[in-house]
Amino acid sequence: MNRSTTSGARHSSASLMRMGIFTALIVVGAFIRIPVPVCPFTLQLLFTTLAGILLGSRCGGGAVLVYLALGLAGVPVFTEGGGIAYIFQSTFGYLIGFAAGAWLTGKIIETSPDGSLARYVAACLAGLAVVYGCGMAYVYVINNFYLGTPLGLWPLILYCFLLAVPGDLVLCLIAAVLGRKIRRAGVI
Repeated sequence: MNRSTTSGARHSSASLMRMGIFTALIVVGAFIRIPVPVCPFTLQLLFTTLAGILLGSRCGGGAVLVYLALGLAGVPVFTEGGGIAYIFQSTFGYLIGFAAGAWLTGKIIETSPDGSLARYVAACLAGLAVVYGCGMAYVYVINNFYLGTPLGLWPLILYCFLLAVPGDLVLCLIAAVLGRKIRRAGVI
């Protein structure tokens, strides 16, 4: 085996290990929750956002996709269990949004990894916007067209945005500060 192959294998193994660690952190974050009607508040956003910041777009989004695959395969890693039927839960769109949000956050950070704190906050907020866009659209569609529990625009905005966004904004700030410090320290 030549040196470049060995180096590539180590890099690949290290990336897989980091992805596994973040997948586990996302699972833990799912079970640290504050009950809010319709859309529970969890720490998943913190860990999915940090995955994007610290692992980059590809591996950060990949860690979230591994989490989704585990849950859909039946491992009870989601806030309310697991299994393929979970796609019919009204909050499943947020899980899709976590993957897309981690990817976008990572992509923005990759363009300026040693950027300012404002750049990190902006990346986290962009990821948050994707999470909310996917999540709220899914809640609306699944409730109104599948579950038969009509949900109007105002209750959607109230329960899935106004009640949840203050906590998620705090999580974005925490992720930006932590992620920037960890990247600058060269730990990951």
